[in-house]
Amino acid sequence: MDTLLKAPRWPALPGWPIAVALLAVAVVLAANSGAIGLGLADWQALLNGEPTQGAMVLAQLRLPRVAFALVVGAALGLAGALSQGVFRNPLAEPTLLGIPSGAICAVALMLTVLSAWAGGLPVAWRPFAVPATALVGAWAMCALLQGVARLLVPGAVAGLLLAGLALNALAMAVVGLCTYLATDEQLRNLTFWQLGSLALASWPIVAVLGVAVVGALAMSRRWGQALNALALGEAVAAQVGVPVVRMRRVLVLALALLCGLAVAWCGLIGFVGLLAPHAARGLVGADARRVLPVAAWFGAVLLLLADTAARTLVVPAELPVGSLTALFGAPVLFVLLKRAQREMGGGW
Repeated sequence: MDTLLKAPRWPALPGWPIAVALLAVAVVLAANSGAIGLGLADWQALLNGEPTQGAMVLAQLRLPRVAFALVVGAALGLAGALSQGVFRNPLAEPTLLGIPSGAICAVALMLTVLSAWAGGLPVAWRPFAVPATALVGAWAMCALLQGVARLLVPGAVAGLLLAGLALNALAMAVVGLCTYLATDEQLRNLTFWQLGSLALASWPIVAVLGVAVVGALAMSRRWGQALNALALGEAVAAQVGVPVVRMRRVLVLALALLCGLAVAWCGLIGFVGLLAPHAARGLVGADARRVLPVAAWFGAVLLLLADTAARTLVVPAELPVGSLTALFGAPVLFVLLKRAQREMGGGW
């Protein structure tokens, strides 16, 4: 047990200089692209403290948004890897399991049905109302998902995914009712959360979410080897000393924290949590100690590139990044479902 809980440091990742270089290229590309094209002179003006237009665009708009895309993508990639490890299903992904939908459902209820209560909060508490509500909704969906899956489809490979899809539909039905009851202002806010956008980027939000990602990575590091044992089955993990119930509670809390904060500030962005862990396993293998940090890296790069495309494809307008990731992620899901069908002998 002590060996599992006191896992060694993250194993060295091959090619990390290449990973850093690719991330730097993606950051420069994202920062320079947009309605206003920027270049080397604007970076020099920023470093020299010159108040040029390009330097102000970089400092106030582009760099906060780039950093926001990186931390949100890292949160979603890590959340995807955690959900696949905790629920022991390679198709588990926060969006498909309905966890972000639970957060959006809670926020929608607060903005419409409970709007009078939210308006009565002290002014100092109001900025925290949406993140706190999203966290509660994400955690409640995680807990409900585990309970429903264990009660109705215990041990089924596809059962967890089907339970998540049902709960996702239920949560979005509640969101639909809230949309029907919403005023014009509430409707605009709900549309933002359903489509997904990084337009609310700011350095304070980046700092809070960055701390959450680092904390979740540190927490998952403690349980990395235990997740490897859990992949062999709950009985095997319990036999080698893994406290399965406590581990799941802790990691589900981390999962809810990541999804809740991401949804609170950027809405529903799907499939990043599905693509990043599979890309990570293809690069470094199935060891959870390696998959978790690499999935966070892949998630950061994927969302940064997706947001860059959303900002530049229809300039001066902007596409909702959540819709863009869904367009690219849905075909990948079909490929993964076909692969799972082949591995199970053509049947579920």
